[in-house]
Amino acid sequence: MPFSTDPEHIAISKSKGVKIDWKDGHRSEYGLKYLRDRCPCASCSGAHGTPPRVPEPDEPAPSANPFQMYKPALKMLGVDPVGNYAIRINWSDGHSTGIYSYDHLRRICPCDMCKGGV
Repeated sequence: MPFSTDPEHIAISKSKGVKIDWKDGHRSEYGLKYLRDRCPCASCSGAHGTPPRVPEPDEPAPSANPFQMYKPALKMLGVDPVGNYAIRINWSDGHSTGIYSYDHLRRICPCDMCKGGV
């Protein structure tokens, strides 16, 4: 059965992520890091011959330097609708060119059912 790429409801938490209830009854929940690592823009995806963005590790690598640089937590500074088909996220790391189409968001749904686990 084909899945819907039409959202029924979108809930946005700038410090946690995005939850989407789709018109076919499915629910998707995307954490901030998950969304940022899957930015579909040309520079992040490696289009036009540029190297793709390398996702940051979940855990910082152990280092001989006990004084690690403070890195602020990733946040969404703003989310804007793009027509009736997408959202654009303005990230706290200065990135804002990714347009997350509803089709893209549904394809990257992280739930077990969408990943083939159920």
